[in-house]
This record gives sequence, C-alpha cells and structure tokens, in this order.
Amino acid sequence: MNDIVKNIINKISPISDKSFLEIERLLEFETYAKGETFISKNKRNNNEYFVLNGICKSYLINPEGEEITISFFVENSILSPHSTRVSNNKSSYYFKALTELEVASINAVAFEKLMIDNLEIRNFGNAVLFKELQSKVEKEIGLASFTAKERLIAFRQKYKGLENLVPHTDIASYLGITNISLSRLRKDLLE
Repeated sequence: MNDIVKNIINKISPISDKSFLEIERLLEFETYAKGETFISKNKRNNNEYFVLNGICKSYLINPEGEEITISFFVENSILSPHSTRVSNNKSSYYFKALTELEVASINAVAFEKLMIDNLEIRNFGNAVLFKELQSKVEKEIGLASFTAKERLIAFRQKYKGLENLVPHTDIASYLGITNISLSRLRKDLLE
C-alpha cells in the first residue's frame, strides 16, 4: 500500500525516498464500505487522503434533500486538499464511498509541518493545490459555457469508464442535469 501512495505522489510531483519516508511514517490506512459517508459536512476532519483503491465522491445536499455531486475521486488519486474542503475546522462537504474504498490518510497539521520543513514535500503539496484549483475552474467553465452534451463528453474524457461504475444519478448531478436528460444524452451519443 505504501508503494501506491509513493506512486500517487511521484505522478504529481516526484520526491526522494528520504522525503517519502517522512510521509510514510505518518500514514494510516482505512477501508470504507460502499455507500458509507466517511467525511460529514460540519464535522471535524483533520486529514489529507490518498485514494488507493475504489471510487468516492464529494457532495452537498440541496434544499430538496438530494445529493449534488461536486467531484469524483478514483483510485490512485488524492481527495481535495484539507485547506480547500475545511472551514473553521469543519468539513464543507460530505464524502461517500461509491465502491468499497481503501484510503491512506495523514494528519493535515503534521503534513503542513512536513511542507514547511521539506521543499520536496512543499512542492508536492503546492502541486496538489494547483491541480485542485485547475479542476474546479475547468468544471466551473464547463457548467457555464458547455452544452449538456459537451459536459458529458468532457466527463467521459476526464473519467474514462467511470460511467459504467457509479450511479448515473451521481453523474447527472455532477453535470448539472437531470437523470432523464443524462439517459437521453447517452442514447444520442450511441447513435
């Protein structure tokens, strides 16, 4: 499992074995069942997460009580950084396992200290923040300027094969459309 974390890090911003050992000694491993909400909005959460295996989503609940998907996270990726998903020490989102999920976590305060003390780890942390910002901006631009069909095509390019692994209601809410509209678009794209 540690090798998976190391590969995730090196894919984003390579670090030395010595720097990885500093992270490795702080890692904890957790498994969540399909459907389990493992981070709850307005609850304390003090960790950074690496997705080792499985798929999860971040979401909010709208006034009608429906889950609105914000982002998807697949294996070999990193959850939104602690600094972008927590306000006043409480989570701003919910996170739910869409399949059985294995993650590695590290205390965010300890990780921040590593970033201060280690340039390689700081560069990695900054690269993760940049990727998160870039992803949010791309989604925002897509929602504002793409047709629903274009958003679905972009989703398929970004998350190859995910459409067959997660509920279509989650994909529809991520795309800002109804489940019926998603079904029609999927049919249109088959023709």
